This record gives sequence, structure tokens and C-alpha cells, in this order.
Amino acid sequence: MVHLNILNNFQPPSINLNKRQSISSIETADNKTNEDATGNSYNPFEHRDVKHPNSDVRSLANLLKSSLGSGILAMPLAFKCAGLVTGTIGTIIIGYICTHCAQILVKVSHGLCKSIKKPSLGYAETCEQVFLNGPKPLRKYSTLARHATDSALTFTYLGACCVYVVLIGNSVEQLVENSFPSFDLDTPMYCGMLLVPFSLLVQINNLKYLAPFSALANVFLICVCGISFYFIFDDMPSLENRNLFPDIKALPLFISTVIFAMEGIGVVMPIENEMAKPSHFLGCPGVLNISMSIVVFLYASLGFFGYVKYGDDLFGSITLNLQMDSVAAQVAKIFIIIAILFTYPIQFYVSADITWKYVEPLAKKNCKKIIKIALLTIGVLFTVCIGAALPKIDAIIELVGAIFYSTLGLFVPALIETLYKWENDLGRLKWILWKNILIMIFASVALVCGVTHAISEIMA
Repeated sequence: MVHLNILNNFQPPSINLNKRQSISSIETADNKTNEDATGNSYNPFEHRDVKHPNSDVRSLANLLKSSLGSGILAMPLAFKCAGLVTGTIGTIIIGYICTHCAQILVKVSHGLCKSIKKPSLGYAETCEQVFLNGPKPLRKYSTLARHATDSALTFTYLGACCVYVVLIGNSVEQLVENSFPSFDLDTPMYCGMLLVPFSLLVQINNLKYLAPFSALANVFLICVCGISFYFIFDDMPSLENRNLFPDIKALPLFISTVIFAMEGIGVVMPIENEMAKPSHFLGCPGVLNISMSIVVFLYASLGFFGYVKYGDDLFGSITLNLQMDSVAAQVAKIFIIIAILFTYPIQFYVSADITWKYVEPLAKKNCKKIIKIALLTIGVLFTVCIGAALPKIDAIIELVGAIFYSTLGLFVPALIETLYKWENDLGRLKWILWKNILIMIFASVALVCGVTHAISEIMA
């Protein structure tokens, strides 16, 4: 789920920090201090003007809400691909890597804020400033870095919307076939029917009115998880017929699915920027570490026991495995449909907001409203068409996870930390450089293998 303050992460193309600002010496975010004219060090936390700052508990809830999305329902399928042992260990390792990458993104942002004396930076701004003040040959690419990050964020959330289209289409299909067996339509037809309701929902472009949708979606999703656990622990089979280790060919699907389910990198900076005590975001225990520990535990639990329960019969979402002859299962289907319906406009808002900030300066004043409605409708049409054309939910999850979440969540944070510390602080024996190279290699392998496997599945 996307926290509503995520829009603080985006800036219109007309906003560009003064490129004459340069950092003569880049140090670590933990140790660096910049002095103003009076000799006092600049603390960005003291200069933030947040109208409604969030407490640590509220920030923890928001971070949990951003990571605990519909991706958790795909974790049993991920464990089917990896096996029980590899799935459990792999989920913990990937969770640690995702947490570490979020930490280094925040630390780099803090260091840049001190250097350029700016209270806060979003994800795209952080990328721009790292290039602008990094190695000289790369400084000319600073604007490109910001645009590339905005584009990646846009397609990341559009990809999530495509997953939602397929998930609702499959769930509606099961409900209809259970109630009206003679009514026979393919999944793409059900996906196509979502064009009208989604087109109407995305016209709600005021965050104030979207907030209740987010809260309701969380309630319904929690209920769905609870019902799923009820079915899982009812007559649990033994572990004898379950794989402990993976089929190597299916391992990319496991990695991409876990990354897709767990990553919430797009909301890390907005949540940290809105905290009353931002210094509590990192560290031990810290808001980020507590949140990700809970996320890893819940994801590993549902993945492990879900695979034990349903084995090789698992679908892309565990709700598709619930027996339709049970009232509780039918309720779960209805709840997941409602939860996704309420989540879709919030996820879509992120992509629409970034795109509109690039389109708005080009639109005539008296045509802006019509152009924006058309833009939103075209965006919905894109997600519905992709969902209808690729009604295989696990393939879409793998594609989105491999291409966008591995890039934004793993590769980019490792890259910007390397550039930020390039000149004078890569650690003893340059261990930070080697560590980040390993992360970037892992992200690249996940991208290539995940995309290749997903495309082969789609073609098949």
C-alpha cells in the first residue's frame, strides 16, 4: 500500500536545485558537518517545516502499510518455486538486503541535506544531487538521473496496477463461475470490465478524499490474510511431499516475487521526511528495522505455511486457492476485490502525479482539465490492456519485481552510495565499493533472469 505522503517524493520538472552548489568534499552522512557563516553546523532536522509531523508509532504504521500490500498473497507461490528451506532463508536474506538499501538511501539523503543546506530531499532529488556533486564526468547526467528515477517510479506503480487488474479479474471470475456455472467468460473479459470503474475512481485526485480508501483497503487486506491463515491451518498436511530446495529454473520467480512483495522504497523518504523525530528512523532498533522485521516474519510465515498447505497446486495469489464452496472463502474473494479496488486509485495517483507534472507546463490553460481527464483515462486503459493481454498474475509480478523493484530498491541505492562516497570514504580496503558491487550484481541478475523467465512463461 502506498502511503499518501508519497507525493512529497516527487518534484515537477521545472524544479531544479541550483547546479552551482557543489560539494568540495563528500563525507559520510554520519560524520559530516557543514558550518554556516556563524560557525554552526547545519542540522536538516531542525529546519524542516512539517505541518503535521508523525510520531514514531504512526511512522511505523505507515511503513508497514506501504510494504504489506497484495504482494504478501503471492508469497506461497514464491515458496513453491524455492522450497521450504531456501524460501525461508532467501526471504530473510532478501529482506535484509532491501532494508540495508533503504538505510543507505536515507543516509545519503541526510548527508546531501547537510551539504547543500536543504531540510529534506526526495528520492529523485537525492539521485540528482548525488550525480550533480559526485565524480566530475558524471555531473552532466544529474538531470537525466532525476528524470530516469521519476520514470522508473511511474512505471513501477503502473506495473503494480496491472497486477491489481489481473487479481481482481481472476477473483471476479471465480465468484461468477461459482454462482453462475453456465456463465462462461475468459479472464481477459473480466479484466476489460474494470476499465469503467477504474476510470471513474482515478478521477478522485484529492488526497484528502483518497485517505479513507487507503484505510479501508488495509482493513480488508488484513481480513483476507486472516481468512487465508484459517484455511491454511485447517487440516494441515505433513511436510513429506513438499520440496525443501528449489527448482533452479523457477528460482528467478521466487526472487522477483519476494522483491515485488517486500519493496517499499518509494515511500521510505516521504515517511522519514514527515517524522517528528527523524533521527529515530534509522539505527537499532529504529522504525525502519522494526517495520522490516515484522514484514519479513509475516511474509515468511504465510509463504511457508501456504506452500505446505497447497503444494504444487498454488496459484499466483493464495486467495485463488481457497475453496469456493465455503462462505469464508467467498467472503475473502469479495474482500480482496474491494481492497484492490480501493488501493488501485492510490497507487495510480503516484504515476499520474509524476506524469502530470511533466505534461501540465505543455498544456493550454483552458484545456488542462480535459487533458488531465484524458491522461488519467489513458493510464487506466494501459493497465487494463496489459492485464487483459497477460492474465497470468505470477508473470506480471515477476516482470514488475525484476525490472522496477530490483532497480529502484536495490541497484539505485547501491549506486548512489558508491558515487556519494567515491572520492574519500569507501571504507577500509574499499569494502563499501565491493559491497555495493555485489548488491548491483544481484539486482542485475535478478533483473535479467526474472525478465527472461517471465517472458518465456508468457510465450509458453
